[in-house]
Amino acid sequence: MPATRKILPYLALGVTIVCLGFAAFFVRWANAPAPVMGFYRLGIATLILTPFFVRHTIRTRHPPRGASPRWGIVVLPVLAGLGSALDHFVWNTSLKYTSVANATLLGNTAPLWVALAAWLFFRERTKGLFWLGLALSMGGSVAVLSNDFLHHPVIGWGDLLALLTGLFYAIFFLFSQRSRQHFDTLSHVWICSLSSTLVLLLLCLVTGSALTGYSPHTYLMFLAAALLPQLTGYLAMGYALGHLPASIVSPTMLGQPVLTALLAIPLLGETLQPVQWIGGLVVIAGIYLVHRSREAVPQPLPSD
Repeated sequence: MPATRKILPYLALGVTIVCLGFAAFFVRWANAPAPVMGFYRLGIATLILTPFFVRHTIRTRHPPRGASPRWGIVVLPVLAGLGSALDHFVWNTSLKYTSVANATLLGNTAPLWVALAAWLFFRERTKGLFWLGLALSMGGSVAVLSNDFLHHPVIGWGDLLALLTGLFYAIFFLFSQRSRQHFDTLSHVWICSLSSTLVLLLLCLVTGSALTGYSPHTYLMFLAAALLPQLTGYLAMGYALGHLPASIVSPTMLGQPVLTALLAIPLLGETLQPVQWIGGLVVIAGIYLVHRSREAVPQPLPSD
């Protein structure tokens, strides 16, 4: 693989972290019910992607690997979409009961569940260096968000919801990795997003959440969340998951709470203590070790 192709998945991860780093702010600024925020975020992104997906399907008429995928394989991006929908719903709900920092930190415990599942069920080989990097990344994230947590040290209802989000986020990562072995980036993201949108629409109906009647500011936040974290962020993540295992991608996403904490300085007027700056450097070091631990085992992957 050319050097430029090797670096693209890592650049995609960087784009993902930057885009998802804004997600919590859009949720707070929108001030809309959790399923409604998720529905518009994913629904608008799916709508924008639809003509590109249709054109792509008509032009290729077959998957990149040269053989039509069995219909049963479609369950993989659908399950990833289910995990994503529940992740959005529960995480958006948690932001009503806990701080942005706590929700972001506890929601990003997904790397631990992904690593354990990949090791136990998928028999992925992991080196000691990987576990050291994972520990450093998660520990550094705690340090970055420690100032906020010290002001909110009790694990409450919102924190438990955010922790549950980590499990759904892990489900999304694991099924996305499997899906990307059969589908190209655009097809995977579109099917996943459509599934999530339908699930969130159902949740809106079940919870009795109104889909209309919001202020122009709220609709603008819906659009911003759809374009930046969802459309750009998840397309970049989908590309990365086609070239890197979920057990590598998910720990890298721990850069997101660090970026969120940094963005809170200009956007929310918050400040970071020295221990939080040190924690950010520890996260970066941990992510570096995680990627260094990756074993070069060639796997058949779809072209993009």
